[in-house]
Amino acid sequence: MNVLIDHAGLDGHDQLAALMAANRHPPIGETLEFALIELERGRVVFEGSPSRKVFNPIGSVHGGYAATLLDSACGCAVHSSLPAGQGYTTLELKVSYHRALTDTSGPVRAEGKVVSLGRRVGFSEARLVDAQGRLCASATSTLLIFPL
Repeated sequence: MNVLIDHAGLDGHDQLAALMAANRHPPIGETLEFALIELERGRVVFEGSPSRKVFNPIGSVHGGYAATLLDSACGCAVHSSLPAGQGYTTLELKVSYHRALTDTSGPVRAEGKVVSLGRRVGFSEARLVDAQGRLCASATSTLLIFPL
């Protein structure tokens, strides 16, 4: 699956909307069992329920799980704002962990928003909250925007 190829004539928002309408998920979402559940231009929400499959050796959810949801939320928030013919890649992701995730934390939600968007660089932020609405992790991201 490559949304940039499969839906090349659409802008970023409509590419993501087409995936949601077809109930298709990128392989990373299938592997870690999370999905895009809300979409608007400049804002997205991913949801997942961490299971024991993503535990680290000390018995809690690996930080990479939270980082992956936050990176997806930051990136797709920017993607949803891009015109047709443009792509992006993460240049920098800064994650702060506020509360440990466990297999009872979910479902967790990662909401990403565009902070600012230029011709070559985008900035976004995301928050990951547990089922009780408690902040578990947050992130800021810098993304390179490029023509396809």
